Amino acid sequence: MEHILFVDDDDAACALVSQGLEAAGFRVTTTTSPHEALDQIASEDFAVVVTDLGMSEMHGIELCRRVQEIRPDLPVVVLTGQGSLETAVAALRAGAYDFTTKPVDLQVLAHAVSRAANERRLQQELLRLRQGGSAIGHGGIVGKSPAMRKVYELVERVAPSDASILVHGETGTGKERIARALHDASGRKGPFVAINCAALPATLLESELFGHTRGAFTDARSERRGLFLEAHGGTLFLDEIGELPLELQPKLLRALQERTVRPVGSNQETPFDARLVTATNRDLETDVYDKRFREDLYYRIHVVRIDLPPLRARGADVLDLASYFLEKFARRSGKAVASLSPQAAEKLLAYDFPGNVRELENCMERAIALARFNAVTADDLPEKIQRHVPDQFVVAIDETTEILPVEELEKRYIRRVIKVCGGTNRRPLFS
Repeated sequence: MEHILFVDDDDAACALVSQGLEAAGFRVTTTTSPHEALDQIASEDFAVVVTDLGMSEMHGIELCRRVQEIRPDLPVVVLTGQGSLETAVAALRAGAYDFTTKPVDLQVLAHAVSRAANERRLQQELLRLRQGGSAIGHGGIVGKSPAMRKVYELVERVAPSDASILVHGETGTGKERIARALHDASGRKGPFVAINCAALPATLLESELFGHTRGAFTDARSERRGLFLEAHGGTLFLDEIGELPLELQPKLLRALQERTVRPVGSNQETPFDARLVTATNRDLETDVYDKRFREDLYYRIHVVRIDLPPLRARGADVLDLASYFLEKFARRSGKAVASLSPQAAEKLLAYDFPGNVRELENCMERAIALARFNAVTADDLPEKIQRHVPDQFVVAIDETTEILPVEELEKRYIRRVIKVCGGTNRRPLFS
């Protein structure tokens, strides 16, 4: 909960504004003395200061200047009378973040305070990034959001075992990086071997996985060991396992059950010792139900499942990743681009990145290529990010605090849509 300091020499105004901001979800401390406010600012961590301008002990403009001297990172929102717009502009020049007119509209004030608090958080995050604050999580993966901490914890717990692991996540979330982190933390001395099951036709994929003997098929001029044996002592990573052809699934199942492989064209079984990690962005349970994926194979590869969160669910990790890619591409291109501007950071945080980390990486490579200054600006970002407006879905069905089941909310919402669109409802949709 953000802590707000409100300064006004009118006790009634303090009570009114305090009540309004607390109702909006803020914690509020009030004082009628600007000098006392300065002492509190020096000793306590406030998110925003809200002050009246016309106070007898000290004018609000002077208070703004003093706050900037003590805490330049602390935004100040000023209250001004309707006829004192010039004074409000002077306050902005003195360092105020924003102003709102009196009499106070509590909703407008709460919105201004919220924007100021968000701006302060953003500035603090950018400062941390510029100062090199570590954002590296497990296995060198960038990001320390709560969602990713859960992933790291699971990786640490299962890495030492030989259990087969299924990594699930949207395209571009970094599934192979998690597979490599599992391998690095496993203690296995063998190699990490990866293949994309969607990249090869069934005949070639079978040979890649299990190997072949000389003369097993046309162009098989020499013997091939196969990736199961190449990964002996290490980890075999099968990406896009949901794309594995049905005709190969029984052979993979047998290999995992028996811990042996039979190369194409051979009658010999060769043992292997490779830990299997698979990954997919598909719903394999649905594929099992629709007979597109074998149920017995699904349970064999799905001993432990790791779900990777999409980038839109990782909060400030977006800025950590953006700074990581910024440094990477600036170094590669030889450009002296050192940071993100606050406006660019705000745009990145507002965008939902359907392509996840891979899309962000592409975005930052483009931004570095276009950058003209020592910081990436909003103009350097792709146009779709610049123009993106976050979804603001607000449910306002009734003036009530009643907690309703989702089904009831859906019914009321559908009825509301029918009414707004001028539709008719000749018979009840719901009983």
